[in-house]
Amino acid sequence: MDKFQSIEAFAALSQETRLDVFRLLIQVGPQGMLAGEIGDSLGVKQNTMSANLSILNRAGLIRSVREGRAIRYYADMDGVKGLLEFLMEDCCRGRKEICQPVIEQLACAC
Repeated sequence: MDKFQSIEAFAALSQETRLDVFRLLIQVGPQGMLAGEIGDSLGVKQNTMSANLSILNRAGLIRSVREGRAIRYYADMDGVKGLLEFLMEDCCRGRKEICQPVIEQLACAC
């Protein structure tokens, strides 16, 4: 992830509902959630939820899979890992190999 993608990811997470959605999808793990379930769980209307999911998707923090007429959303752990790598790329005086194990442990394969 580069600087501009990171800015987009942080901008996406800087809104309360989007942060709640992202954290919820991290919590539920690999099974993900249908868009309607996310909205119901957080008490957010469908059209508002759709806009927020779209922003998180564009930011590379979530991904989706169509299931018939429904869409299931997942935390995009590759995107999370990319953001963490960007934040920590100069840690330990640029010795990424020291921080890489921490990043690998934090970004599960959900």
